[in-house]
Amino acid sequence: MKTHAQAVVIGGGLAGCSILYHLAKLGWTDSILLERDELTSGSTWHAAANIHGLHDNNNITRIQHYTMNLYKELEQETGQGCGVFQPGSLYLAQTEEREHQLRLQEAKARFYGLNFHEVSREQAKELHPLAQFDDIRCIMYEPDGGNVDPSGVTHAYAAGARKMGATIERFCPVIGTEQQDDGSWIVRTEKGDIHTQWVVNASGLWGREVAALAGLELPLQPTEHQYFVTETIDEVANLSRRLPSIADRDGEYYFRQEGNGLLIGAYEKDMKFWAENGTPLDFAHDLFPDDLDRIMENVIRATERVPVAATAGVKRVINGPMIWSPDSNALWGPVPELKNYFMCGGIIPGFSQSGGLGLLAAQWMIEGEPQYDMFAWDLARFGDWADKKFTKARVEDQYTHRFAIHFPNEERSAGRPARVRPAYEMQKEMGAVFGMNCGWEHPLWFADKPGVVDTNSFTRQNWWAPVGEEVRMLRENVGVIDISNFANYVIKGPGAQEWLDKLVANRVPSEVGRSCLTPLIGVRGGIAGDFTITKVADGEYMMVGSGMAERYHQRFFNMIDLPEGTTFEVATNRIAGFNVAGPKARDMLQRMTNTDLSNEAFRFMRSATIEVAGVTCLAIRVSFTGDLGWELHCAEADQVRLYTALIERAREFDGGPVGGRALGSLRIEKGYGSWGREYSPEYWPQEVALERLIKLDKDFLNKDAYLAVKDNPSREVLSVFEVDAVHDADASGGEPIFTKDGKSVGRVTSGAYGYSVGKSLAIGYADPSVAQPGDELEVFILGKPHKAIFLAEPPFDPKGERLRG
Repeated sequence: MKTHAQAVVIGGGLAGCSILYHLAKLGWTDSILLERDELTSGSTWHAAANIHGLHDNNNITRIQHYTMNLYKELEQETGQGCGVFQPGSLYLAQTEEREHQLRLQEAKARFYGLNFHEVSREQAKELHPLAQFDDIRCIMYEPDGGNVDPSGVTHAYAAGARKMGATIERFCPVIGTEQQDDGSWIVRTEKGDIHTQWVVNASGLWGREVAALAGLELPLQPTEHQYFVTETIDEVANLSRRLPSIADRDGEYYFRQEGNGLLIGAYEKDMKFWAENGTPLDFAHDLFPDDLDRIMENVIRATERVPVAATAGVKRVINGPMIWSPDSNALWGPVPELKNYFMCGGIIPGFSQSGGLGLLAAQWMIEGEPQYDMFAWDLARFGDWADKKFTKARVEDQYTHRFAIHFPNEERSAGRPARVRPAYEMQKEMGAVFGMNCGWEHPLWFADKPGVVDTNSFTRQNWWAPVGEEVRMLRENVGVIDISNFANYVIKGPGAQEWLDKLVANRVPSEVGRSCLTPLIGVRGGIAGDFTITKVADGEYMMVGSGMAERYHQRFFNMIDLPEGTTFEVATNRIAGFNVAGPKARDMLQRMTNTDLSNEAFRFMRSATIEVAGVTCLAIRVSFTGDLGWELHCAEADQVRLYTALIERAREFDGGPVGGRALGSLRIEKGYGSWGREYSPEYWPQEVALERLIKLDKDFLNKDAYLAVKDNPSREVLSVFEVDAVHDADASGGEPIFTKDGKSVGRVTSGAYGYSVGKSLAIGYADPSVAQPGDELEVFILGKPHKAIFLAEPPFDPKGERLRG
């Protein structure tokens, strides 16, 4: 066995073989895959292996489309059959909400050039003559939908990798992974050790155990999952063609042809965990005892859809394990706390995604960054707050609601609260309805009494009117917003300014009391982050960024060595904060502090350490609302004291608490982008109007990458749209935008009603070669065209007079 490799992939299932194949395809042919048993052991071999192209996340749609096209190329390239059957898939809607979801997916498919279209009941009956559709209100057809052979696909990846020079070693358990001082790894096996630059944990059911060898604890939990195959059904056998699959998610089952019978699977409410304390090492091509009673309610609904299944005998039952993350998306990406350790696990629709996840994983390792923003998969979205209790609760919720609609703005309660601030109980008593951001509970909106919860749908819900009251209160008077879910970093020492200047693209303040806004540039020259940096004292800076990206950004921070005597602290846990904003913010705060807050004494983007109601705060004159305001950052221990004083004083000015949903509306009125929605490594600074914050007279992280793209014409431009919300619904993100004659323009990234301007608004990207400000366009909300005007400037205070007043 070889003793050196560019990468060692641990795990010979679908994901591991795909990653090995793509590493070799991108040039890392000196890579090796280690499998403790046979290829496909664990979950791969028994998967139902259905394939489909569309996903609610636009980038996952892209990689699923890539994956489906790749299988036939693999067959031609390797000679190994992938068992590709593509008789099409029928997607059924029994409810109005499901119809909205399917129509939106139809619009997205048109945007991406995919074939996914509505068919009538009569057309569906022609496609699947054994099914009945009398109770169905909408049917979509995906001609490329179908299934593949799990073993065939895995062995095709393996054959392709070997053909390019990569190595596969079976029956070779990994017993140790040890990081070396230079960042490389020693992977220890029973057959000898391998020295490698990269370790890839694609160990599937054993992902937790392999991670533990490197000192990692992963939020993963296996469950049982069942499907069965019927005996031969004459009506199926006598057909001259293969039947399309049926996805009846309102019925909570899936259905497809298998041989001359039918395969029926379900995600039942009476779910069952497995291997809670670790996956047995001797488990391989094993199954659990049949337990069809658990899924019988789902099966009955399936046989009502296809009656011939009701009298068919059961040929084979598959009850095998799947391993889940807390949100059922892959747990994927380089581990921020380790150098050159890549994780790939928790993959549920693996056969729809395997090619894309392998390609993007290889890009990340070899090129430093994937071509698409895949934060939806990035393991950095979870921290150590995602413990076993949280993971188990969320996995149960995900499994039992596998086919439930994920509505815009929906916040599921399972496993919460995971992390709370001292003001949590106080806010709850005030009627706060909470959301979760990076584990933190934070107020989304305030009801008129405690105990109110969100209602959920694609249309405006119970929070729409109260959020409007909060927005108008802040715009007319003053509001207090809890921003304790923002990420806070403290950099101290003689090299603090030097380190920050090497990290970010703007010039870091050199004068105490100054702040700056700055982008962080990604490996491909895009926007990897945006921060507010404040010089608090000589040799001390505070940096504020996106809370959800706290662990993600650690990868970039690790790229710049700290100068001697300088420290970097993730201070989020010990710092809380509030944004006090609105036209009366100055008058209100002036009554709570002896510091002069006049515009002459405390200008925009200035800062100072001040006393507010006796609480020491770092006050920064900046506001994500686009209105006059200050951010007040204090010790977490002082949060309740400060919040109590702020709310009491705000009431005197006809103000009060404001939640995150109102903040979303306020920033969209101002046209402000947000990391993870508008700001992403996929987009260049000139496409999001941040190029003015980049200073080329200094060095900064990935400057060469920015220089390579800075003069490129914008592919898409971040823009604001006024939407005619005729169906009592606003855009939320992901909706495609077209011209009136059907040309693709772009997509929405954020949407909300602009209460203070009286307009439904959307922020998104527009292709400047197709659309310009002033054009009348169509935004597909609820999957239906809604008239939209491409605005030349944000509708609220476009010159920033209130912000700086």
